Amino acid sequence: MYYKLNEKYILRGWENLPYALIDTRTGLTSYLSARQFQAMKYCNGKVDLSMPFIDSETQSTIKQAHQAGIIEPCEPGEKLMPNQEYKKFPSRYLNRVHWSITGKCNYRCRHCYMSAPDASSQELSHDDIMKIINELAACGVMNVSLTGGEPLIRDDFLDIVDELLSRNINITQIYSNGCLVNEKLLRELDDRKIHPEFNMSFDGVGFHDWLRGIPGAEKAVDRAFRLCRDMGFPTGSEMAIHNDNKHVLRESINYLASVGVRSLKTSPVSNVGEWKKNFNTQSITKPELFQIYLDYLPYYYSDGMPLTILLGSFFTASPSEPDKYFISGYRESYDHDKTYSCTHVLSSIYITPEGRALMCIPISEIKMQENFPFIIDKGLSECLKYSEYLSFINLKVNDILRHNDECRNCKFIKHCSTGCRGVALLNDENNLMGKSPDLCELFHGGWIRKIINTVKQARPSAKGPVIDDEMHF
Repeated sequence: MYYKLNEKYILRGWENLPYALIDTRTGLTSYLSARQFQAMKYCNGKVDLSMPFIDSETQSTIKQAHQAGIIEPCEPGEKLMPNQEYKKFPSRYLNRVHWSITGKCNYRCRHCYMSAPDASSQELSHDDIMKIINELAACGVMNVSLTGGEPLIRDDFLDIVDELLSRNINITQIYSNGCLVNEKLLRELDDRKIHPEFNMSFDGVGFHDWLRGIPGAEKAVDRAFRLCRDMGFPTGSEMAIHNDNKHVLRESINYLASVGVRSLKTSPVSNVGEWKKNFNTQSITKPELFQIYLDYLPYYYSDGMPLTILLGSFFTASPSEPDKYFISGYRESYDHDKTYSCTHVLSSIYITPEGRALMCIPISEIKMQENFPFIIDKGLSECLKYSEYLSFINLKVNDILRHNDECRNCKFIKHCSTGCRGVALLNDENNLMGKSPDLCELFHGGWIRKIINTVKQARPSAKGPVIDDEMHF
């Protein structure tokens, strides 16, 4: 009786995660015990699993893996593909990298945090880009999303794609304004047998041109959405909300669904970069934003849940699970010594146009980013050991509470876990232990109860995350 791994699975290990099974098609990482790992190692076409030395627990693990489609029967001597063999990397585990391959852009967005139209120096050379890809491969990175600026303005964009693919690094998303998304590009990607999601910003029906600073931007992204839909490429979108476009949220969501967009993430315009210099009077307050979101929720359900929505710091729902919803920032946390402040940064990083490895995008908007080294200088593995990086990603909720009396004494602390550190730093870049204003408003403003009551009226069968109904939200 011989088995081997299904061709979509590979075995990997890192310093902080020695045994892992990776589904290369979904990017899902399953952590294995030493015994489970050994059972998977036996599934290589070389070991007769009916032999007496295979104990009952290992046999049970193999049976479960077969039922799950992780392994399959094979002929004696059938080999795994080279990429499936176990490999351990001398670095921390990273599942995903979000990479700004350029700071340059062909638009003049009024809210650009990196002032991209004038970012003449914010682009690494071709050789340095290739060096960073080599660093990603050396650290076992499996998934990369490409952004900018506008990533498609790089002349070597397809060279970057080819190098990533040659290193078995999956390109999950391409963030673009849509202007340069054309049939030729999509055919080039299709020829390479990849169909990454194109995530293209859309800032409201009738308002996109103004925020993007270019006449015809709305027409261009509409063409790009339709082209991707027609050629089989998934699309997502993000919408920046401000005073002028806040009333077109419903219309914009229904439009996006009509051109095949699968998901929309919304957020208020951040008061940084170009916006802070010239347009901050157009910003809206958190209570105003949350009221806009709340007013929209009944329409979302009456319109048939047209796509997945992520109303930033407020609400998430998807037509794929119509009777489930999530309240952003709400989570049950009772052991603050063991609860990480942010789980996202444990397995992902953001690379800036200049090549710094940061925990997340918000850090790139504040002066703190200058404290972090360049990947080209130090190597990615060393960047992941950098003291400020480690202190951030290993931060537990209690570490924050020891320095924050207001949060420690808050009655909602077991439900918010102090919130996003990136948001806290945007609020006060000198206080990593500060509060997260978004969540303070969400909880203290009574929005939890308002969301529960609104959804209960709009879709009585939908269930949310709140399990302590006696809390006075």
